Amino acid sequence: MGFVRPAPDPEPRGRAAAGSGLKGEWAMRALGPGSVSSFLKIILDVVFAALWVGVAVLALITLAALLLSFNPDLLADVKLDGSAAELADRGPVMAAGLLAAALYLAGILVIVGCLRRIFVTLTVGDPFHPDNVARLRLIGVMLAGLELGRYALWAVGAWMLPDISEVKPTFSLTAWFSVLVVFVLAEVFREGARLRREAELTI
Repeated sequence: MGFVRPAPDPEPRGRAAAGSGLKGEWAMRALGPGSVSSFLKIILDVVFAALWVGVAVLALITLAALLLSFNPDLLADVKLDGSAAELADRGPVMAAGLLAAALYLAGILVIVGCLRRIFVTLTVGDPFHPDNVARLRLIGVMLAGLELGRYALWAVGAWMLPDISEVKPTFSLTAWFSVLVVFVLAEVFREGARLRREAELTI
């Protein structure tokens, strides 16, 4: 009588297959409709709308400050005390500060707008869309511009307000590291788009 090898238990293989299926399901939840990407896209939509409101409000306040600076007669009927009068005399400085704040918010608005478009491609399951490369590069440029604008604002403020205590800007290593990371991600997305294009041509 020959020796018969017992059949292996199929249960571990079934469990492994089920486990791999669960891992695949969790991995796919990062992309596509109803995923984390779509949830983040909704948050970015809300932030984008709020930034638009903030930029509009700051633009109106800046315009009002400029009008009061060049036409002080608009406040002729308003009685001003000493501090208010000094505040009115510094109208151009206030207008410049408000304009800088509006430009800063506008830069953040551009960054959030690019992120919204990137997350649209993630939601539809197309992360290596060719347009994402330009969007990531624009985000990197805007981050660098915001950081350089911070230095420029300090320089202008020190020149226009010499009587205020001097506060030197600190070099933010985190900000410049973020700029480098974004540009590296742009190159990664560019390579991914190139490989996808080659795969489509091969098929």
